[in-house]
Amino acid sequence: MVRDIRITGTGQLLELAARLRRAGHENIRQSYIRRIRRAAEPLRTDLQDAVRRQSLQSTGRGAGKRSGPSPTTRPFREAIAQAIRISVRTTGNPGAKVWLDKGLLPPDIPVGVVNQMNDTGKLRHPVFGNKKRWSTQSAERGFWDKTVRAHTDRITTEVQRVADDVRRRLE
Repeated sequence: MVRDIRITGTGQLLELAARLRRAGHENIRQSYIRRIRRAAEPLRTDLQDAVRRQSLQSTGRGAGKRSGPSPTTRPFREAIAQAIRISVRTTGNPGAKVWLDKGLLPPDIPVGVVNQMNDTGKLRHPVFGNKKRWSTQSAERGFWDKTVRAHTDRITTEVQRVADDVRRRLE
């Protein structure tokens, strides 16, 4: 799974961030951050949609197995989708980062669940928290990676355009 997207030319972003600090143009810095965030927002939206679209088909229950209502009322996929976040940094390691914020996930959803769904195409979990009974559900394998790859070129181009605009304003 693509855990981190790195835009090539981070040296240029570092140099640009240093020039912004030296120039002291706070409004240019805010504009720079806003435009990079805007470039990453379609990726976040598409990742959220990709998570929401996962069908999570079950293998079904065998004869004689019991079932019942879910002990939780919150939708599983929606909880994961709402935990996808964007951050933009102009210092240290500059750029935009889209990630799954584990602090926003309910405590009963493990952080690695999206990695598991993306890498294996399966979601294995205890049935209603019962560690003696496990269920396996199928998901679309590689959905996260496909979504990220579909946006990489566009984001790279947009970040380069933003960096060039800021560089021209500083010169």
